[in-house]
Amino acid sequence: MTARQPLFVAGSWVEPDGGHYEVTDPASEETVGWAPEASRDQVLAACAAAREAFGPWSRTAPEERAAVLGRAAGIIAGRLKEYASLARAETGATLGTARGMQVGVAAARFRRYARVESAEWPVPPQINEAGPMGKAGVMGALAVRQPVGVVTCVTSYNNPWANPAGKVAPALAMGNTVVVKPAPQDPLSVYRMAQALEEAGVPPGVVNVVSGRSTGVGEAAVASPDVDMVSFTGSTAVGQRIAEVCGRDMKRQLMELGGKGAAVVFDDADLGSAVAGIGTTFSFYSGQICTAPTRVLVQRGIHDRLVDQLAAYAHRLKVGDPREPDTVVGPVISAAHRDRVESYVELGRKEGAVVVTGGERPALSSGFYVAPTLLAGCGSDMRVVREEIFGPVVTVVPFDDEEEGIALANDTDYGLIDYVWSGDVARAFRVARRLRAGGVGINTVGRNMEAPFGGFKKSGVGRDVGSYALHAYSEVQSIVWPG
Repeated sequence: MTARQPLFVAGSWVEPDGGHYEVTDPASEETVGWAPEASRDQVLAACAAAREAFGPWSRTAPEERAAVLGRAAGIIAGRLKEYASLARAETGATLGTARGMQVGVAAARFRRYARVESAEWPVPPQINEAGPMGKAGVMGALAVRQPVGVVTCVTSYNNPWANPAGKVAPALAMGNTVVVKPAPQDPLSVYRMAQALEEAGVPPGVVNVVSGRSTGVGEAAVASPDVDMVSFTGSTAVGQRIAEVCGRDMKRQLMELGGKGAAVVFDDADLGSAVAGIGTTFSFYSGQICTAPTRVLVQRGIHDRLVDQLAAYAHRLKVGDPREPDTVVGPVISAAHRDRVESYVELGRKEGAVVVTGGERPALSSGFYVAPTLLAGCGSDMRVVREEIFGPVVTVVPFDDEEEGIALANDTDYGLIDYVWSGDVARAFRVARRLRAGGVGINTVGRNMEAPFGGFKKSGVGRDVGSYALHAYSEVQSIVWPG
C-alpha cells in the first residue's frame, strides 16, 4: 500500500485529523501517495509551535543557523535521485527538470543561504548630522536587520522544491520560524524537505508543514494571530484575498503572483534566439510558470517569419511520458487544469485568433496533456492575450514601431517579467527601462538568481532571491547614540 504521509508539527510527525487524500501522477493518473488533511486546530498548533520556537531560534548564532542550512543542502543533494523521482511523479515535470530545476535548485538555495555571514545581514553603520530638532553635533546611527517572526509560507504547485526552498532558507537564515502550507496537488516533496531539515538539526517548532485540500487550511495558516508575515506564490486572485487578511492585522507580505509576460521582438532580432526563448513556454513546466513569455509582440515586418518558426519549433517538441529522456513537454498538473487551458484555446478561436499549431488533445492513453499551442491573428483586447492561461499556449500580436510595442507591452494588469529581443542593444535597454515589469530579459529568458525578483502591478508585492530575500524576511531597526 502506498504510504500515508503525516503532518510535521513542533518537531513531531503527527497523524492528520482530517485523514488523507490521494496525490495523483499527472502523467499516468496513478496514485503517488496519500497526503495529510490538517484540521484548523492542527494548523493553529503549528503556528503556536513556531511562535514558541522563534525566541530561541532568533537568538541562535547566525553561524549555527547557517550550519543547519548547509547540512540540509547536503542531505537534499545526496538524495537527488530519490527526491527527483517523487517530484516528477507529483508534478508531471520531465525527469531532467525535476532533477535540475526542482531538487537541484532547492539544494543550491539552501547552500546559498548557508554561506551567508553575519556581516552581510546588517546595513552598514551610518554617521549622520543631528537634524533640526537636535543640537549641533553628530549622532551614531546603526541600522540592523531583525527577523520578522513567524512566517507562513504558502507555496505553488509548479515547483514543490525550489519554490518552498526559496522561502524557507532565507527566512530561517534571518532567524525566523516557518509554517509551510504546500500546494494541495503535490505536497509530498515538501514533507521530504522538512525531513531533511529535521535530520540537519533544525530545532522543534522552527519548521512546520501542514497540508490539505480544504481552503480552511491555508486560511488558518494566514489568519493565525501567531503569524507575523505571509510569503505567498500563486494566483493574483488568491493573493488579493490573502493581502486583505494581512492588511487587517498589519502582517508583512511577500507576494509573487501571476504574470502575462510580454516578449517584444523587433525586426532586427536574432529570430533563432527569440524562437528558442519564447519556445520555453511550451516546454518549461508545460507552460505552468508565471515568468513565461506567453504574450509575443512582434514587429510587423517579421511577423509571419516568427510565427512560422515558432510553429515549427512547437511541432518538433515531443509530448509524452516525462520519464522518457527525449520527452520535452509533460502533462499539466490536473484534469481540471487541462480543461481550463483547453477552454482558453477554444475562447481564442471564438475571439478570432488563428490556431497555427496545437489546439487538440494529444492522442495519449493517460495523463493530463495539452499540446503546445500557438495562437496568431490576436488583438490586444482578447482575453487570451490579457489573462494568464498557465499552460503551453503562446499568443502573437503584431506592432509597427517602438512606441506601439512599448504601449502594448504595458497594456496589462500584470508586470512580472518581460523580454526584449533586438540586435540594437542600446534600443533594447531603452525599451527595457520603459517596461512596467519587475524584471526584463534582453535577448534571453535566463535569470540571475542574485537579482531581485518580484512584480509590478498585480504581479506582486516585494522582492526576494539572493540578498534581497534576507531583506524581505527581516525588519529594519535603527539604533542611535550620542557621538
